[in-house]
Amino acid sequence: MIRAAIVGLGWWGQTIASNLAASEVIRPVLGIDPLEPMRAKGAALGLETSGHFEDALARSDIDAVILCTPQDRHAAQIEAAAKSGRHVFCEKPLCTTGADAERAIAAIRKANVQLGIGHERRFEPAVIELRKRFADGEFGNALVLEGNFSQDKFLNLPPDNWRLSNTDNPVAPLSATGIHLVDLSIGILGKPTHVWARLATLGSHFANGDTLSITIGFENRTTATLNAVLATPFMGRLALLGSKGWMEIRDRTHPESPTGWDVTRVQRDRPPETAYYQPHPAVRDNLEAFGRAALGGSLYPVTHEEMLMNVRTFEAIQRSAASGGIEPV
Repeated sequence: MIRAAIVGLGWWGQTIASNLAASEVIRPVLGIDPLEPMRAKGAALGLETSGHFEDALARSDIDAVILCTPQDRHAAQIEAAAKSGRHVFCEKPLCTTGADAERAIAAIRKANVQLGIGHERRFEPAVIELRKRFADGEFGNALVLEGNFSQDKFLNLPPDNWRLSNTDNPVAPLSATGIHLVDLSIGILGKPTHVWARLATLGSHFANGDTLSITIGFENRTTATLNAVLATPFMGRLALLGSKGWMEIRDRTHPESPTGWDVTRVQRDRPPETAYYQPHPAVRDNLEAFGRAALGGSLYPVTHEEMLMNVRTFEAIQRSAASGGIEPV
């Protein structure tokens, strides 16, 4: 069993604590947050609590830290945790710049500890099925990946929340939801080379945008077209179009509380096939995959290189949203 400290007890830190309450692989025992009301919520979930990140690293009974902190702190926290010999699971994005990500990953490798990343959408059964069928050749050559991950959960946040800061988080839809689609694109299509992004504020008061459209070009000449909106009710969709057929996945509800997925598959000269995939705890699956890897079991399925490519693409998208032009990854 991996004993972990959750660092950051806001919305997602609490979600992770709840998801791991019955896990036999990784168990949160300590919650870290500078705000007393957040610590109270952590205590209500059965955690010991503290206000200081360093307290997690000072305890000999903590094997890993789970970072649910603002993204500009990730690099330094990963380096400190790795130096102390702790495994690190970090919420997305891993870091805000490629240079920071390189240093963080170098620290992980030097300490020979495990690194995990909060891209739980890879662990959804329908996504796993899509990737397997694509690898088996069912869809032929990949042509285009389409994705949409939109929600309106942030409309009630106070204006001073870091998620709405144009300084700390200059492209809000990217770090909130779009980054998951970027990760899936990399996992399916490979190495990105160029991006074009357009950001606008059209349905909210957000200083850092609520509507983002992204086009990513890949080394193999495929393309991903992605949308992330923070001013509309939830929508989740992923579709891979290939030279022999395609597959589309539609989420019924937000991944925080999944109620299943509706899937359509089409192969040339065959009628469409539809299926319903039952709800599944992808958040827990991701964390337990990290925990098993930390314990010396199966390899964690997101590689360091994929994590680094994601951060470099994140950085390029931010540049493109600011410049309005095509930016290299």
